[in-house]
Amino acid sequence: MMRLARIAAAAAIALGAGTVTATAACNGDASTETVLGAGSGALVGGLASHSLVGAAVGGVAGGLIGNSIGHANNRSDCRREARARASHHEHTSYYVDHNGMRHYY
Repeated sequence: MMRLARIAAAAAIALGAGTVTATAACNGDASTETVLGAGSGALVGGLASHSLVGAAVGGVAGGLIGNSIGHANNRSDCRREARARASHHEHTSYYVDHNGMRHYY
């Protein structure tokens, strides 16, 4: 029963660390997510198997999963920034006619 409690606590910590608020950055950097995934995977793998091999396998698997999540987040951040730039540019291009009315391009 104590083993199950440790695994549940490690999983709760790993999930809590994964929900840390991140800023939108379109820089292609997924190192934070990779490190968090590797650390939480190693923690859960080590506690679940009570061996260093389990921790190593969990760390590698968690690192790969964290890296793929980080790259997916970067792609969505880049798309969001591109939409914001296009929307901002679209609404700021206008001219004022001789009656004082704005006409948008």
